[in-house]
Amino acid sequence: MSAVEHKYDVVVVGGGNAALCAAMTAAEAGARVMILETAPRDYRGGNSRHTRNFRCMHQGPLGPLLDSYTEEEYLADLLKVTDGKTDESLARLVIKESEGCLLWMQERGVRFQPPLSGTLSLARTNAFFLGGGKALVNAFYRTCENLGVDVFYEAEVQHLEVVGDEVTRVDFSLSGQPNTVKPGAVVIASGGFQADLDWLADAWGPAASNFLIRGTPYNRGIVLKDLLDQGIESVGDPTQCHAVAIDGRSPKYDGGIVTRLDCVPFSIVVNQNAQRFYDEGEDVWPKRYAIWGRLVAAQPEQVGYVIIDSKSLELFMPSVFPPVKADSIDELAAQLGLPVDALKQTVNEFNNACGDTGNFHPTELDGVCTEGLLPAKTNWARPICDPPYYGYSLRPGVTFTYLGFKVDLNARCSGAQGLMKNLWAAGETMAGSILGQGYLAGYGMTIGTVLGRIAGREAAKHAN
Repeated sequence: MSAVEHKYDVVVVGGGNAALCAAMTAAEAGARVMILETAPRDYRGGNSRHTRNFRCMHQGPLGPLLDSYTEEEYLADLLKVTDGKTDESLARLVIKESEGCLLWMQERGVRFQPPLSGTLSLARTNAFFLGGGKALVNAFYRTCENLGVDVFYEAEVQHLEVVGDEVTRVDFSLSGQPNTVKPGAVVIASGGFQADLDWLADAWGPAASNFLIRGTPYNRGIVLKDLLDQGIESVGDPTQCHAVAIDGRSPKYDGGIVTRLDCVPFSIVVNQNAQRFYDEGEDVWPKRYAIWGRLVAAQPEQVGYVIIDSKSLELFMPSVFPPVKADSIDELAAQLGLPVDALKQTVNEFNNACGDTGNFHPTELDGVCTEGLLPAKTNWARPICDPPYYGYSLRPGVTFTYLGFKVDLNARCSGAQGLMKNLWAAGETMAGSILGQGYLAGYGMTIGTVLGRIAGREAAKHAN
């Protein structure tokens, strides 16, 4: 079927969680909706298919969530990881609206489960999808189909024609053939630019050549660049991104969430010179795991190494690739390609700086720290002295970039003449409005769900 055979009220660019939330909401409001997804059907869903959970405010136990997680606590967590670099009005909107999302998602086929052990200790704050992000994506696509949404795969949007305060045309290729649709309203939910390595290199310099892209290879920022070039207002720093430290053996693209290593709090992390460079125990892992991609990116050759011993091996989610194993630090250093004497000295200095470990508690701040060591390790500091020893190599794994579209509280974009008449954005493509830096586990999915629903509602309202 050719896309030009039909008139569409709402055109949704993208095929992940934010796009699907927008499409479902618009269709439920009576709009005729089309989704343009660049990826083939088997790879639909963008980065959402790699997710596990979303962060959800709640006043008491809710579904799989325990206790409560208040608006103020949620906001405090966000302000801590972003160092206050956020649009607080937009952040509060997302936080408050998140409470109603869990039931809304369940009504559209998503099922939840208690968190797995070792998954960042999120039983109170984050609701985990049964079957992961792929199951969520599939449930939403089934709902879209039942609502009559037309989905076009391998549909690469190349240009949106902006005339004044309105998008008048969307140009895209489908099966190699050019197509055009004239939309009533447009929702952009096509992610960041992280899969365009040349664009990453423009922002980061030569170091970007050593980055791994743990998300979809289809987020190349084509629509982002096209609209920014036409004066749509931007937000965010191109060097800021959600980047985590992942297994150095991961594929260049699309390794997904399983490539993340959660062992850092129970380890020491060294660079290729076998020197520590940051506090591995600074805070609980959900609030600090996303800084480690940038930390490793700043090290020589953009590589780091995790060193742990046998007593810590069962404290975190198992890795997708087995760790390097050795009976001595000397042997481990040799296997990892690290200078043997330097690693032995680093481990000995760390061990000698560890104090009383009787209060060690792996799931909360325990104050078990080093003394007289720089950088200090401020929690979970236990000597690395129980063989066998284990090691991993680390590389920066970029999930998504924060340069995107600035939006208002209705997810509407602005252009040279002020608010756009028929253009909205949701998900990673506008997340820089809230995430000036840093990341909070599960918050990307929350942004996509809340703003996707708002964008779909407002787009349908305009089109109708």
